[in-house]
Amino acid sequence: MEYESVTHTVTDRRLGRLPSGSEITVPVHRYVGGAGPTVYVQAAQHGIELNGPAALRRLHERLVEAELAGTVATVPVANPRAFDNRSYLTPAEFDARNPNLNRVWPGDEDGTLQERLAARLWPLAAGADAAVDLHTGTADMLEHVRFREGETGARRLATAFDTGYLLADGDLDSDDSDEDGPAGTAADGDDEETFRGTFRAAASREGIPAVTAELSNSRTVDRAAVGTGLEGVLNVLRERDLLRGEPTATAEPTVLRKGDGSVEATESGLFELRSGLAVGDTVEAGERLGTVYDPATFERRETVSAAESGVVYSLAREAVVVAGERVAATAEPV
Repeated sequence: MEYESVTHTVTDRRLGRLPSGSEITVPVHRYVGGAGPTVYVQAAQHGIELNGPAALRRLHERLVEAELAGTVATVPVANPRAFDNRSYLTPAEFDARNPNLNRVWPGDEDGTLQERLAARLWPLAAGADAAVDLHTGTADMLEHVRFREGETGARRLATAFDTGYLLADGDLDSDDSDEDGPAGTAADGDDEETFRGTFRAAASREGIPAVTAELSNSRTVDRAAVGTGLEGVLNVLRERDLLRGEPTATAEPTVLRKGDGSVEATESGLFELRSGLAVGDTVEAGERLGTVYDPATFERRETVSAAESGVVYSLAREAVVVAGERVAATAEPV
């Protein structure tokens, strides 16, 4: 490997045009050292997920003073429309068919606005040797890194990121859900076509090792979550030999396998979590997780129970829920 001082450049990448004629662009940062592999990192596919961009700012401060063997390309805000509107999804006024950018990869140059945005970002990932997609859940989601089960390259990246928990998904043709939105939002689609539109699945089909890091605390910049994101990306760069040294993993991670452990409310109302239940706890199938009440009549509408035995990695806490929204998710320890 040839480690050389970094040359940093930033360019605006044109993604599309709004009806007013204003162009949609995103800054792309490149950190180039000596000869070596390329790693692509993006954040803020969802506009309320702020700790990814905050981590990439700190990464910038580290890389401009570093020596690299290879190239790091970053896009701190992959979805500027959702970010500007401070919303999880892109407002329907811009793309009613595809409001979730993480459902349309690798995009379509002749498709809807979101599909075109993805198509013009995709070459950054397609030209990389590894990719990291930074997301943010809530305070009631275990920080974890997701990877495709059986993909050894992605498994190494996930382990190096060092969140303490890894979540292994099934193969690309499984009927499996993808990256989780905030607990209490509409549950992610579980059909194959929905899953196949995620960034990580698109990278997998191209043979690019890719992981999704789920940091904590959407809607706020949380220093602990930002630190996890920063050190995680640095560890990935060490694992790929772009930076000198070994990944600074603190402990052997707990590996969870994602199955059918997503729990959706079947009734609308006020969801109250069972006292004492927290992410990281182990529950049995059928165990009570909480209750949905009518907030006005006080009627008990539904007792919410675990769909499968496993570790609780996501919870909605005292949330107003609509029937069909996810209130909890579990995964089985491997």
